[in-house]
Amino acid sequence: MASVLVPLAQGCEELEAITIVDLLRRAGVEVVTAGLDDKPVTASRGTVLVPDTTLDEALKRDYDMVVLPGGLPGADYLDGDPRIHALLRRMAEAGRYTAAICAAPRVLAHSGLLDGRQATSYPGVLDSETGIEVRDDPVVEDGAIITSRGPGTAMDFALTLIERLAGRAKRDEVEAALQRPRCA
Repeated sequence: MASVLVPLAQGCEELEAITIVDLLRRAGVEVVTAGLDDKPVTASRGTVLVPDTTLDEALKRDYDMVVLPGGLPGADYLDGDPRIHALLRRMAEAGRYTAAICAAPRVLAHSGLLDGRQATSYPGVLDSETGIEVRDDPVVEDGAIITSRGPGTAMDFALTLIERLAGRAKRDEVEAALQRPRCA
């Protein structure tokens, strides 16, 4: 079974965080949510999320993928945490998946993962970054890096993550059960 770490920072975008966790778990993926500290996370719209563990505890094991929810100031807190940058670089060096949505692709950029790559984000987030081909697609994949635009693309993003971790058939199974129109 694939394993995914989803770090949760104060002020994260709850629609993105919950959609990622929910859909991956529907696909049978092991998801570990980790707070930057041991406190509940108050998301950007006031929803209180209780992480499974702390980031320090979560970092004691390996994962197949790390996924960063966006939202502000959540993405800024992720970007300001050296443990997150070290984790992202380790994942990239090992050829494992790193993924980010909304404002969080900037964290990937500041970790050096987007140099010479294609990516997307919430409009304007990556505009000041150099060396990145910024696209406006809902989801952009470049090697083992997957990025997405924001809350409205969270479901497409999570389904793409499922496809990479568990295959197209599992993605189709999860998507069919959601009773939503199929996207290209």
